[in-house]
Amino acid sequence: MHCVKSKLTIEDTIKKSRFIGVIVPCISENEALLNLKQLYAEHPNANHIAFAYRIKADHGFISRFHDAGEPTGTAGKPIFQHIEGKQLINLLIAVIRYFGGVKLGAGGLTRAYGNTAKSVIEAADIHPFVELASVRLTLDYNQMQPLEYQLKKLDGQIVEQDFAEQVKLLIQLPADNVALLLQSFPGNA
Repeated sequence: MHCVKSKLTIEDTIKKSRFIGVIVPCISENEALLNLKQLYAEHPNANHIAFAYRIKADHGFISRFHDAGEPTGTAGKPIFQHIEGKQLINLLIAVIRYFGGVKLGAGGLTRAYGNTAKSVIEAADIHPFVELASVRLTLDYNQMQPLEYQLKKLDGQIVEQDFAEQVKLLIQLPADNVALLLQSFPGNA
C-alpha cells in the first residue's frame, strides 16, 4: 500500500473542456469531506467535481466515489479504479470539470476522468504506507538519552512526556519497530 505526501494539482484540456485533477492526502473520511468542501468553494463555477477517496480505518477501508452529475459510472468510478489499481490509501482525488461546449460521450468522459486521475497520481510524490503504533513507557531519567538515540534509529518520536519521579512517555513509531524498542527497554511491555 502507498500514500501521497502532499497536495498536488494538474490541469488538462480535452475537447475544449478544462479538467483539473487534485490529489490530497487525508487520514480520515472527515478530512476528505473537508477538502472536498474547500474544492467546491474554490471552484464555484465548475460544472462537475467528481471524486473518489480511500481511507484506512481501524475496521478496514472507507471508500467512496461520486459522479457529480455525469452519467453513472463515467467519472467517480474511473478515478477510484486508478486509486485501487495503484494500491493507494489515505487520499482524495477530485477531478474538476469546466464544460467547454463539446460533448464527450460516455466513453470519452470515462477516459477523460480516468486519465486525469492517472496523470495526477503519476505526478504526485507517492511513498510506501507505514503503519504507526503508540507505546507508553515509564523510564528512569538516566534512560532518556539512550531512548532518544534508539528512537532516531527506529523512526520514532515522543508524542507526550510527563516528568515526575520517573518519566512517563507516549511514543509513536512504525508498528514493525515496536518489538525492537521494547527489547531495549524491558519492563514496559
